[in-house]
Amino acid sequence: MKKILVTGANGQLGKELRDLASSQPQYEFLFLSREDLPIHHFELVRNMFTSFRPDYCINCAAYTAVDKAEQEAGLAQLVNAESVGILAAVSAAHDCRFIHVSTDYVYGGDASEPYTEDSPTGPSSVYGQTKLEGEQAAIKNDPLSVIIRTSWVYSYYGNNFVKTMMRLMKDRKEISVVNDQKGSPTWASDLASFIVHIISQPQWHPGIYNYSNDGEITWYDFALAIKRLIASDCMVHPIPSSAYPTPAKRPAYSVLDKQKIKRVFGVHPQSWQLSLEKCISQLLKD
Repeated sequence: MKKILVTGANGQLGKELRDLASSQPQYEFLFLSREDLPIHHFELVRNMFTSFRPDYCINCAAYTAVDKAEQEAGLAQLVNAESVGILAAVSAAHDCRFIHVSTDYVYGGDASEPYTEDSPTGPSSVYGQTKLEGEQAAIKNDPLSVIIRTSWVYSYYGNNFVKTMMRLMKDRKEISVVNDQKGSPTWASDLASFIVHIISQPQWHPGIYNYSNDGEITWYDFALAIKRLIASDCMVHPIPSSAYPTPAKRPAYSVLDKQKIKRVFGVHPQSWQLSLEKCISQLLKD
């Protein structure tokens, strides 16, 4: 039986993988939180690999507080870059296939057509820069790494845009949402399924891959779709990013081109509308 080690197991993606694991009896999963395995400790990581002997390592651990990273650059660098290098190096030493989750923030955010995996990078925030350095460390220490760049992740679990909008629309009569940042949402459940699909392939295909749900929208469009699905009467107003300043600059455009995963893995991500509908249906049951 193949063994799969999942780091950052208490995050959105980690918990979606945990849900998925119950329907994958052909694999033995080990889910480790930040407390279980601080991935910046080389010896602890090496000892865990030696004892568990995983065939695959899925790194879901990350420093994701985008604005806070501007003040905590050292910590973001430790988690998003140095630790990824450690996991990749230990994976390579143990003949373990390494999968690392990255972000659309590695791109410059000023394009006008979807970013391919070969598009120039140019992060404009500490978060984006440290995630890019993590990609580079992974490839340097384990050239067989698979890196997945994803965007606008939301889930039934954790804190995310969808859950925040649902709460605000319940509590307030009107809200304002930026309408000049365009991207593609990603339901973490779909991303988890894609990762398991990669592992299930007869051949290993290292490299960088973009993954998100299909379609491109603004955050304002996203909010309107959420409003419709929860039948809220809250007024949603479009505003420019300049009216909502943040410490870290957000990409104005970060739509991901997904032709490569369609070609290599035969995967066709479902539309963001369908995935959002499924997630909100799950959330409304609570």
